[in-house]
Amino acid sequence: MLTLWDILPKRMRPAVQPRPAAVNRISKPRPSVSRSHERYDELARDLLEEYGVRVRKWRSSMSGVAWQVTYRDGSVSKLIEAPKPRGPMSAAVFCHEIGHHAIGFHRYKPRCLEEFHAWDWALKEMERRGVNVTDRVRERMHESLHYAIQKAARRGLKQLPVELAPFMSPPPRKSDSRALA
Repeated sequence: MLTLWDILPKRMRPAVQPRPAAVNRISKPRPSVSRSHERYDELARDLLEEYGVRVRKWRSSMSGVAWQVTYRDGSVSKLIEAPKPRGPMSAAVFCHEIGHHAIGFHRYKPRCLEEFHAWDWALKEMERRGVNVTDRVRERMHESLHYAIQKAARRGLKQLPVELAPFMSPPPRKSDSRALA
């Protein structure tokens, strides 16, 4: 097979420069996956298997959704979309979505109380497995529950469950380093 270089006359072809000799460097082999990534991968694998959940899509954002589909034959598919656990925040969102399956859908009324129990389950599961629960993760939980309460109020919530009282006001901003910049 001819290439374009073969068609050009030799005088028009670029001169081939010899490659420099390889420098003999001694380097440490780099592990393909860090220990923390292994721990997060193990967390995801274990929880997905334990609760029979399938990931429909790994999200690039720090948001998620959990749902289940019941088929005519009675079989159930448990599904989530969530970020792949790579750090405390993505692990928390992932665990929160698994938490919906762990606690069961429609077990708690109103819906904002179900959100509380899914977050509570997620943080306890992270602590049980030795995954770091940061202040920012706790802030995110507070923000999420505050939003859920506001949404429930807009939809006519009559009485707020006592567990949600601490989340009535917006979370205090402790770890907002953006304000310092």
